[in-house]
Parts: sequence; structure tokens; C-alpha cells
Amino acid sequence: MNKKNSEKIIGWKEWFSLDCLGLPAIKGKIDTGAKTSALHAFNIKSFYIEDVEYVRFDIHPLQKNKQLSRSCVARVIDQRMVSDSGGKKEKRFVIKSDISIGEVKIRIELTLTNRDSMAFRMLLGREAIKQAKMLVDISKSFLQGKKKKKEILILYKHRHKSNFS
Repeated sequence: MNKKNSEKIIGWKEWFSLDCLGLPAIKGKIDTGAKTSALHAFNIKSFYIEDVEYVRFDIHPLQKNKQLSRSCVARVIDQRMVSDSGGKKEKRFVIKSDISIGEVKIRIELTLTNRDSMAFRMLLGREAIKQAKMLVDISKSFLQGKKKKKEILILYKHRHKSNFS
């Protein structure tokens, strides 16, 4: 397989970057069963600036690491009823964010939900996969690059605040 083709294939889990939210590295699971992507969030509070709704939320971006926490702010683009994997319906805020998947950068919709009990802090849904024009190889992981724990902690050490998205 040549490099051009390998850039278009992602594994069942990958590292993503959501720079406009101040999240330089977040491990996510590819979920073709989910239409919209989902991001772990807690302490979710909406507020208004000049009649425009925003949401402020906190996130533990790394699995099994409650010490590292980030606060993010984003413009609300919608609120939707979403069914989780257990079929339970929940009303969620929807935001947009730029995401980097390897060398591919796109702008996607993300629903905000508490994923503390889940293994992955983010799910990449089929709308984002389609928009990125990528294929999923479910037998592989981290086809867009692995990150070491030390490298990730350095990224977060140098990135202290989030921006509006």
C-alpha cells in the first residue's frame, strides 16, 4: 500500500487533535454506528454573549487521568436528543470544532456528554468519517500515528487554555 492510500485509512481507534478547544491529543474510537461524533464533557453550563449561546465545559482528555483537566468554551449550534449505546435518550449540546486526524483537518459537529464510565473520551461518528473521506480498517489501530504518554503530557503542559470555536 502506498503512502497516498494509507493516509485515507483509519483504524478502529486513533489519536485526534481538537486545537480550537485546546485539546492537542485525545484518543478516540471510530463509531460507524453513531451519526454524530461525541466528546466527553462534564460541568456543562450554557451562557449567552449578545444573544448568542455558548457552552462552557470541563474535560479529562486522557483516559484514566483525572488529574489532567481542561476547561473549554464553544458556540452552541444546536441541542439534540441523542440515543446512547444503551438506547437511553439524552438532550445534548452540539458544537463545532476543527479536528485533525493525522494530516487531515476538517470541521465537525460534536455532541457533549459525560463519558467518564466509557473507555474513550471521544467517538468519531460516520458523518465526520465521510467528510474526511476516510475508510476504516477495523483490524488495525493508530494508523494515523501513535503517541507516547510522555509526548502527550508535554503537549498538554505547553497548552494551557482553550479558545472559542
